[in-house]
Amino acid sequence: MNDLFDFSDYGRLLELVHNSLIAAALLGVIGGLVGVFVQMRDMQFAVHGIAELSFAGAAAALLLGINVALGSVLGSLVAGALIGALGVRARDRNSVIGVLMPFGLGLGVLFLALYEGRAANKFGLLTGQVVSVAGEQLGWLISLSVVVVVGLALIWRPLTFLSADPEVAVARGLPAGLLSVVFTVLLALAVSLAVQVVGALLVLSLLVTPAAAAFRVTASPVLAPLLSVVFAVTSAVGGILVALGTSVPISPFVTTISFLIYVVCRLSSRRRMRRGWGSREEEPAERSTVDNSSHMALP
Repeated sequence: MNDLFDFSDYGRLLELVHNSLIAAALLGVIGGLVGVFVQMRDMQFAVHGIAELSFAGAAAALLLGINVALGSVLGSLVAGALIGALGVRARDRNSVIGVLMPFGLGLGVLFLALYEGRAANKFGLLTGQVVSVAGEQLGWLISLSVVVVVGLALIWRPLTFLSADPEVAVARGLPAGLLSVVFTVLLALAVSLAVQVVGALLVLSLLVTPAAAAFRVTASPVLAPLLSVVFAVTSAVGGILVALGTSVPISPFVTTISFLIYVVCRLSSRRRMRRGWGSREEEPAERSTVDNSSHMALP
């Protein structure tokens, strides 16, 4: 355990990952907001499918010696466009994802097998790693984050309506196909950002788990997104802060923090439900007592 944790140079390491912490916070905001619609539209499987092609794009970029982040984004966009265009309905969407996932994973494995560089670069694409994000890279991440936030802001209300009651929304004239494609592309951008922090295998911990935890404790259309963002930022930034004092990738810490938040929210929800059931059980008894007393008072 002493070899695993070493916080002796923590202050110096913290200065080196200043930009990485900002990037993780941005990812938490994006993941938290996008995750709300992932839950409402039941697209958890889509997140994993897009991550596989994002991994393939990043692996291809690594093999070709170009920007890995750009390759990740391009792979995600291709997957998002295909899923959005071919799978408007949930059943069709899952079928498309089921076809794309093994294809993307196979391509990624092939590109990594052909890559002759450092093994750490290969491993990082799958499980994430702590790196010092350069100013240019941070600018790239900020730009993508702004695109996602602005896109979500523009479609938030109609997409919420469509996600909550698709039949009525379509009857009112909302363009379900267009909204599906636009959101899936925004989801693809969010996935590409997450892959760069936690790796392709563990993207669900930032784009699914925080929102799932938020919906466990509230159904408010305002509070749920806020809690989802708080949970995602806590997981991403907290994972980096803990991982700085270890010799392992950040993903185990990000996923553990995210999972613990979900467990706490689930236990809290269960406790509230039990209290609600208890109060409901007491109400008939109280009414029965009142009724009996009134009958006794009658002559």
